[in-house]
Amino acid sequence: MGKVCRNEWVIHDDYYVLLTCEPTQLTKSSGSATILKVRCDLTIQIVMVVERSRSMSVGKMIANNKKAYYEYFIEDKFEAGIVLAGTEVKSIRMGKVNIKESYAQVKDGEVFIHGMHISPYEMGNRFNRDPLRVRKLLLHKREISRLIGYIQQKGLTLVPLKIYINPKGLVKVEIGVGRGKKMHDKRDSIAKRDSERRIAQALKDRY
Repeated sequence: MGKVCRNEWVIHDDYYVLLTCEPTQLTKSSGSATILKVRCDLTIQIVMVVERSRSMSVGKMIANNKKAYYEYFIEDKFEAGIVLAGTEVKSIRMGKVNIKESYAQVKDGEVFIHGMHISPYEMGNRFNRDPLRVRKLLLHKREISRLIGYIQQKGLTLVPLKIYINPKGLVKVEIGVGRGKKMHDKRDSIAKRDSERRIAQALKDRY
C-alpha cells in the first residue's frame, strides 16, 4: 500500500474509510465510527470506518464513468434530469447504458448530452430510438448559467459521471465540470487507485 502522508477518505462498499499515517489514540467507538488497525506490507496504519448515511443515497446506480476521474479533476458536480423515450427508460432500468465516451454541451441556453449509448429495448420495435442520439438535460436556469461560466474558462469540460435512479424513481445524470489532467496527474491517479484496492482487500481480509 505504501505510506500515506495525509488523511485521505476512500469509499469502500457502504462505508467511508479514513486512512492516515498519524497514530490515533482512541479507547472506544464514537457513534457509527469504528477504529481498526490494518496491517500493510511496510507499516501499520490507522483506518477509521464510518457507515455511509442513508441520506447520501442516490437510489439505484446504473452507470458510473470511472474513466472521467482518470482523465479529469472534477471541480463541481450537478444533478440533471434527462428527456427520454419510454423505451429508453426501460433499457436504462435494465442497465443497458454506457456513458464512457459521452460529454455535455450548452447550446442556445440548454444543455445536451452527446455520445451516451442506450441499447434498444428488446420489445420496443418501432418505438426504439437511435442509441446515440443527442438528448436534452434538465437543469435550473441558474445552474445552466453556472455551467456557462465554467465552460468559458479555458480547459474546462462538462463530463457525465453517473446515471442513476433517484429515490423517486426518476432517471438522473450527474454532470461534472472537469479540468483535464496532465500525464503526471494521471500517474498519481493510478497510484491512488492501487492504494484504494489494497485498502479494500485489507478490509475484506479483516471482516
